[in-house]
Amino acid sequence: MEYTSLGHSGLKVSRVSLGTMNFGTSGGVGSCDEAEARRIVDVFTDAGGNVIDTADTYTGGQSEEIVGRAIKNRRDTVVLATKAFLPQGPGPNDTGLSRAHLTRALEASLRRLGTDHIDLYQCHQWDRGTPIEETMATLDGFVRSGKVRYIGCSNFTASQIVEAQWAAARAGGTPFISLQPQYSLLARDIEAEVLPVCERHGLGTLVWSPLGGGVLAGRYTRGVVPEERSRMGRLMASPSPKARAWAGAFLTERNLGIADEVIRIATALGGTPTAVALAWVRRRPGVTSVIIGPRTAAQLTGSLAGFTLDLPPEETARLDEISGSAGRVPVAG
Repeated sequence: MEYTSLGHSGLKVSRVSLGTMNFGTSGGVGSCDEAEARRIVDVFTDAGGNVIDTADTYTGGQSEEIVGRAIKNRRDTVVLATKAFLPQGPGPNDTGLSRAHLTRALEASLRRLGTDHIDLYQCHQWDRGTPIEETMATLDGFVRSGKVRYIGCSNFTASQIVEAQWAAARAGGTPFISLQPQYSLLARDIEAEVLPVCERHGLGTLVWSPLGGGVLAGRYTRGVVPEERSRMGRLMASPSPKARAWAGAFLTERNLGIADEVIRIATALGGTPTAVALAWVRRRPGVTSVIIGPRTAAQLTGSLAGFTLDLPPEETARLDEISGSAGRVPVAG
């Protein structure tokens, strides 16, 4: 397994991270029971992976609980990451990045994870209703208390990252060392501004949705309704207009054309589309670690092949070319 430093820090992370949004079955969300989740964690750590990423909102807190039990006997070898922002109750202070909400959210995550500290505590998204100075001061307090080792953010824009880092610097506090952005052959928006800002301000990246919601794995075909159990199938059947729009933004002619090229290259190399798509992301400038979110241990094993596959230069250039055309998928993390 290959390791590297996360941003401007001494924290060493594996080039592959384990995303656990699928751990648990609360409310019909997620699709991985605890027994399979533990097998996934075993395969991941046995392969040398050390970053396990979750969030307090994943499967209503089940993901954190399952992760906590799965890593109990290997806690010191894992870089445990979680996130906070999204609603944890009906009250006006049950969401966001205020001191009131983050303090309660951290304590709740520590309980669910069964640990006394979190290695990487992340803001799940920007909070327009809270001064960034309050958020950064609160996070700095968590670090000084020993309950958090490092802090990061997810889905922030370039300007929001700059604001946060400046707020920390003005107060002499703890800066972010990481960003979780969406990045794949289908969604390359971050190359223009976000990645340069991360480099300038000392943030590493843990990129999510590297398979474009499964499109780059060859799971979807033109004119065929996605299977009900698939991610896109669940989104398209959702009562939420936002969820349906998000799925539709992935299943475009452009994106399916890129997926066709990934399949062609995989066939020529004797590999899988998943491995090809992950191999491309892994070698992109500015990418520290790639988050994969398997539902089964077998899926994880297949994905890990993408971290040993080296694409020929001509195939990399072809993927760069075909995915560089205008195209955008909305953020939903």
